[in-house]
Amino acid sequence: MSLQAEFERVADDVKKVKSRPSDQELLDVYGLYKQAIFGDINIDKPGMLDMKGKAKWEAWDSRKVRPFATEEEYQVTAAILKRFGEGIGKDLHQKLLQRARTHRNWLEEWWLDAAYLELRYPSQLNVNFGGPAPYLEHCWPPTEGVQLQRTSVSMWHTLQYWDLLRTERLDPHKNGIVALDMDQFRMLFCTCKVPGVTKDTIINYFKTESEGPCPSHVVVMCKGRFFSFDAVCDGHILTPPELLRQLTNVKQCCEGEPVGDGVAALTSEERTRWAKAREYLIGIDPANKTLLETIQSSLFVVSLDDAKPYATAENYTPVSLEVLIGDPTIRWGDKSYNSISFADGTFGSNCDHAPFEGMVLVTQCYYVDQQLKATEGKWKGSETVRPMPLPEELVFTVDDRVRSDIAHAKQQYFETTQDLQVVCYAFTSFGKAAIKQRKLHPDTFIQLALQLAYYRQHGRSGSCYETAMTRRFYHGRTETMRPCTLEAQNWCRIMLNPAASAEAKRKALLLAFNKHNKLMAEAQNGKGFDRHLLGLYLIAKEEGLPMPDLFIDPLYSKSGGGGNFTLSTSLAGYTTVHGVGAPMVHNGYGFFYCIRDDRIVASCSAWKSSPETDAETLFQNLVTSLHEMLHLATTAQL
Repeated sequence: MSLQAEFERVADDVKKVKSRPSDQELLDVYGLYKQAIFGDINIDKPGMLDMKGKAKWEAWDSRKVRPFATEEEYQVTAAILKRFGEGIGKDLHQKLLQRARTHRNWLEEWWLDAAYLELRYPSQLNVNFGGPAPYLEHCWPPTEGVQLQRTSVSMWHTLQYWDLLRTERLDPHKNGIVALDMDQFRMLFCTCKVPGVTKDTIINYFKTESEGPCPSHVVVMCKGRFFSFDAVCDGHILTPPELLRQLTNVKQCCEGEPVGDGVAALTSEERTRWAKAREYLIGIDPANKTLLETIQSSLFVVSLDDAKPYATAENYTPVSLEVLIGDPTIRWGDKSYNSISFADGTFGSNCDHAPFEGMVLVTQCYYVDQQLKATEGKWKGSETVRPMPLPEELVFTVDDRVRSDIAHAKQQYFETTQDLQVVCYAFTSFGKAAIKQRKLHPDTFIQLALQLAYYRQHGRSGSCYETAMTRRFYHGRTETMRPCTLEAQNWCRIMLNPAASAEAKRKALLLAFNKHNKLMAEAQNGKGFDRHLLGLYLIAKEEGLPMPDLFIDPLYSKSGGGGNFTLSTSLAGYTTVHGVGAPMVHNGYGFFYCIRDDRIVASCSAWKSSPETDAETLFQNLVTSLHEMLHLATTAQL
């Protein structure tokens, strides 16, 4: 029975009684009334001297429905938590403290294994992230016939960024005056994931100059074939004219010729199946292992793609979709960085998520974007091309079984990618500047707008993950921040209540903002709880202990625990670079966004086979929410 129905039933019963109801009965009616009409409690608890006010507050609070639970479900979970905290949880926490004494970062290895390397489903679409390059907004609009020339310039700027890292000249990032850990940047170049039958590994070949020699070759993939050449000649990075000569040679080798075997498609397979296919590939010819290592150790992969997405500054959808579901024979799905060059002169990227977070790629792409903008996308240096070896083709030995494995990989890849819906638009009515004018945090603003959009579309709250950066700690990566708070849920209900006053909406919005900001600060400062719970879970698993009831409680996964968040979200930052990724669960959404001074660019993904979700509708509801929120903030002194 709903709270509204229960309230109406009790209210009707009260009218029939012949004597005055007891104080407790009156409090029950009051609590039901407030919860049914106003939602979860949104006022402070009265002081201990206000006995009547305190009793009414507790009656209303007792009817509070948590974001994902009925009252009965919540009471069951509360009991499980109490037993956990007083029993096995204490023991597991002591074991976790013991681990922390012997590991500078107790989570690092565990996180890599549990979040990435032990996963067995195909990672290229389900784990990798990508993004469209913003160059089309200024010097490089979609244009045919310039693919190789633009690629040579883009490669040159990317190689300059590699040189900054190699010579340790990249300035450390800071949050205020606090220096942030930069270890993830070592993983951008010369890094690759290698499949294993039960667990993958990450191999990183990158070294700074002070550490020793570092691979300096790139791999170019075109029409299912592989080519490699050194990006350094006589100690100097190849210039754009020299890179253009190499790229032109690759293109000429492929034009008018049969497509290659497409061995790269194997990287899109289920992980164990790919591991076994890789072992077989090496077994039929030891030279294949050398070729694999050449790809793995390369600086990065350049994909020469025949697709022509024709995206615009207002609609990035075509290129955002293409970087996620494009030709699997010209991306190495396990590579830390695939730079994708499209035939219409636009660009994108696809990266394995295991080695680093998205901000590493965002930082590198923004560097290239700013360099291109400053030079109008042109090379203004020497046109001289030094003598150097032409690219070498990497030709794998394959047999019928390998060809069958490739065909199977392509089939499952295309079946899955056809199910993915992606939209990526620029909301241009306002951006960071207007939000900050209202003295509101831009990221919180977007997250609450998303909560309202989801609630409007689905009639309920959705469990939500937002990335919280923890790089102020040694080798820190992320903590989970959960934006779907009781305060956010209550605000959504009030916003969608036609009878609610503007004042009630403003007060609820402020409470939701404050709670979000508080939780984000806690998560970034190592005071979140999801990674802690993961640690307790993994301690129990590692020691062969019975799994605590907490982790098999239905409400744990319903609230997002165990990687079951309905909304998987991440802020790409406040630059021109944004990203895209698949949903975390079948009935969920992937939501990535960047907040610029005058606009908000957001990508939203969903699975077409889910009858519950629609990415296009969610984005349109987001637009409505953004307008409503700015209007609300403009008419109030928040």
